Amino acid sequence: MTDTATDAGALSGLVSFLQAAEQLKDTLRSGYTAGGRHESTAEHTWRLCLLAMILEPRLPGIDMLRLLKLCIVHDLGEAVSGDVPATAQTPEDGKAARERTDLVALCAPLPVPDRAAILALWDEYDAAETSEAVLAKGLDKLETVFQHAIGANPDDFDYAFNLRYGADRTAVHPLLAELRRLADAATRARMPPG
Repeated sequence: MTDTATDAGALSGLVSFLQAAEQLKDTLRSGYTAGGRHESTAEHTWRLCLLAMILEPRLPGIDMLRLLKLCIVHDLGEAVSGDVPATAQTPEDGKAARERTDLVALCAPLPVPDRAAILALWDEYDAAETSEAVLAKGLDKLETVFQHAIGANPDDFDYAFNLRYGADRTAVHPLLAELRRLADAATRARMPPG
């Protein structure tokens, strides 16, 4: 009987998946870093995970490992087709379906159990019906707003959009709502006068 933990074929699939997922390092988002360059999806995901991790003591009853896994996979499909800026998204654009299709393609080299686990996490995040998925969705929006509040944005950056962005996702939990208040204050501080 083959041990799947060390099976060469399974490990080869894992490596192929990992190498393809590396594209997230070069998948640029519309947001800017404080240093003035576009941030990557990988950088956004890292900071989202960091945000979730530092909030752990304030999230009793939350499965932190599950929350971190949801944060890690939430934008993984963007390694295939890239990111669509929030300002360009519409309810009719099929972004979620495209990202899931891209994730299926990205996960194809993985052994079936690993592929199924990642897709199940993405589906949980997309449905936002568990406490962890609700938090992951809200924290995702907050990380973006906080990034825009410190980014070296172009002169025509739409800070007013940030005040609306993800408001429905950040109003569903008291901690998210308090962080949203701070994010909105940081956004208002960056808005041009008038």
